[in-house]
Amino acid sequence: MANFYLSQRRHSANVVTFVNQVRARQMANISERAVFVQSPAIDRAHILRSTLLALRPHQWVKNVLLFVPALSAHQFGANILWTLVLSLVSFSLAASAGYLVNDLIDLPHDRNHPEKSLRPLAAGQISAALAVGMCVVLLVVSAAIALKLNIIFASSLAVYIVLSLSYSLYLKRKLMIDVVALAALYGIRVIAGGIVTGAVPSDWLVGFCFFVFLSLALVKRTTELMAQPQTHLGKVAGRGYRRADVSIIAAMMVASGFIAILVLALYINSSDVRVLYHRPVFLWPICAILTYWLGRLYVLTERGEMRQDPVLFAARDRISLTAGGLISMLFFAAM
Repeated sequence: MANFYLSQRRHSANVVTFVNQVRARQMANISERAVFVQSPAIDRAHILRSTLLALRPHQWVKNVLLFVPALSAHQFGANILWTLVLSLVSFSLAASAGYLVNDLIDLPHDRNHPEKSLRPLAAGQISAALAVGMCVVLLVVSAAIALKLNIIFASSLAVYIVLSLSYSLYLKRKLMIDVVALAALYGIRVIAGGIVTGAVPSDWLVGFCFFVFLSLALVKRTTELMAQPQTHLGKVAGRGYRRADVSIIAAMMVASGFIAILVLALYINSSDVRVLYHRPVFLWPICAILTYWLGRLYVLTERGEMRQDPVLFAARDRISLTAGGLISMLFFAAM
């Protein structure tokens, strides 16, 4: 009798196990069908997102420099604003094409880098063929917009593209030439903004911008060198620097920034300032704010806490944004 009940329990258990297995297979089939149905949409969304990230749209904030000549000349008309927006789009598309070319060139190195390996190309999220195709499309659209605006502006865009490609292919591996090239890429944006609006940058503005941009380029290099272990004796991969160069690079970084502030102070104290500003006394506090902001930037860099491009840092940092807001208020108060 005990054997009978034991047999019945075993039979019931087998039935339950069989039913559970059937249900599991059914659920697996449903999941597989769901994945099969949804995966194309998911893949398309993933590729689209990876493609957008490869364009580095967060870097487009640098192209706001196109607005500097018009702002410094106090030109705020609607037509000028629309022209500047179009020029910003043109430069942004060209810049994205340059970033794609840079990523294609640095692909082997980026795959072994702890942070750059997460970039879409290095991570294999988009193909090299797709990146090349996007480069062509971006450059064609960028050139079409530039030609529509102004042939001279289009020429400045061409200079920017050539210098950007030269930087990616060769210049970034050369000692000091790389940071001068980076500063020039910033400066070309300012000059192009003056060309497209007719607001020719003054010598004061050109001098100030060069030293500020040189300082920011040196911040970027100092950050890269600080990230290297102190025991690293050879050159940094893809760069013309060694870890031991960090002290002299940091010294030039600080010197360039404070030379820019000196240029601004000399301008405020000159007779030229009276041409555009009725109350230039309000411009003096800008020197103090810039001294604080640059000094803080340098300290964070020396501590190894600067983990990103300084321009992008400024665009996201609350203190930097506050400093920018105060400078804007003083700028308009001085007019």
